[in-house]
Amino acid sequence: MLKKLLAVVPIVLALAGSAPAAELEKNIMTGGPTGTYIKIGRDIAALGKACGQSLTVVESAGSLENFIGVRNRRNTQFGIVQNDVLEYLKTFEANDAEIQQAVRGVRIMFPLYNEEVHVLARTEIKSMADLAGRKVAIGVKDSGTYLTASLMLDILRIKDVQKVELNPDKALPQLRAGDIDAFFYVAGAPASLFEGDAIDGSKFHLVPITEAPLLATYIPAKIPAGTYAFEREPVDTVAVKAVLMTFDYDKKRNAYHRDSCKAVADFSNYIITGLDKLQATGHPKWKTVDLTALPPGWKVGVCVKEGLAADYKPTCTASVTEPASDQPEENDDYLRLLKERLKKQ
Repeated sequence: MLKKLLAVVPIVLALAGSAPAAELEKNIMTGGPTGTYIKIGRDIAALGKACGQSLTVVESAGSLENFIGVRNRRNTQFGIVQNDVLEYLKTFEANDAEIQQAVRGVRIMFPLYNEEVHVLARTEIKSMADLAGRKVAIGVKDSGTYLTASLMLDILRIKDVQKVELNPDKALPQLRAGDIDAFFYVAGAPASLFEGDAIDGSKFHLVPITEAPLLATYIPAKIPAGTYAFEREPVDTVAVKAVLMTFDYDKKRNAYHRDSCKAVADFSNYIITGLDKLQATGHPKWKTVDLTALPPGWKVGVCVKEGLAADYKPTCTASVTEPASDQPEENDDYLRLLKERLKKQ
C-alpha cells in the first residue's frame, strides 16, 4: 500500500511547479468523520478562515495515510498523525529506500494531545504477555491503531498472536461474541466506544500496559478509575502523542514549494497566537495541548520556525486582523519557551 502511494511522487512534484498565481490550495489530512482528528482539523481551518485563508479538511483512514498524503498528495501541506508512525516505518519498512526517503522529508509543526492505548480483553488475560497465541484485533491497515498495535507487539516480542484486521467498532461485538480474545484501540480517554453499559466488567477489562521496553517510544499514562463503567480501578497504560506534521519544503526549488512554505509559516503563526482561542472554543482536547512538548525523533520544519519569528507577518485580511495588543501576554511567554526548545534541536 505504501509503495503504491509513493509511486506517484515524481508526478506530483513535477506538476507542483505549475501552480497558478491564485491563492494556493491547502489541505489537511485528518481521520474519520466522527473522530477527534477531523474536529481538530476543522478548528485549525477556522483560524485560517478568520484571516481570509482557506484550508480544506480531508477525511482519511488515519496516520499512515496522512503521513504518505503529506509526502505525496498534491496541495496537502498538513496532516495529523501519531508520533510513533516514524518508529513504525523505520521498523517495518527499514529496507525500503523510497519510504525511508519519505521519512527524512517529513517535519513536525506542533505536538498536540495524548491518545491512550486501550487493550480490551477477556479478564483471564492479565498482561500483554498473555496475548501470545490469542486472536487479537489490531485495527485496519493505514489506521493509527494498526500501526501502534503492530509496533507494540513487535517491541514486546509477543509470539504467535493471531492478528485480525478489524476496526475497534467492529471488534467490540466480536469480542463479546467470543470470536476474538482482545482488541487494540488508540483513542483519547474517555473513548466513546467504551462508554455506557455495553461492556460486562466481570468478563472484560483493560489490560495494564507497564512494560519498560515501550517507554522508549510511548508516554506513561493512566486511565482514572470510573472513566468507564466496567473499570472501577485506575489502569496503567501508555499513550501516543498526536502531532501536526508537514513537509520539508525548499523555497528555492519552485513556486509550489515557496507558496507551501509560506502557508506552513502562516498556519504555525495562527496556531501559536490563537492557542487561547482554540482552548476556549475548540475541541476539548486543545486544553491538554502543550506546543512545547516536542516528541523525540521529529524535527521541526524550517517553514514552521519562520512563522514563529517575532517579526513574522502572516497573511491576513486587514478587515479581520485583530490588533496585536489584544493578544494575551502569556502567548509571548509561550512563544519564548517554544523557541528555547527549538534551539535544542
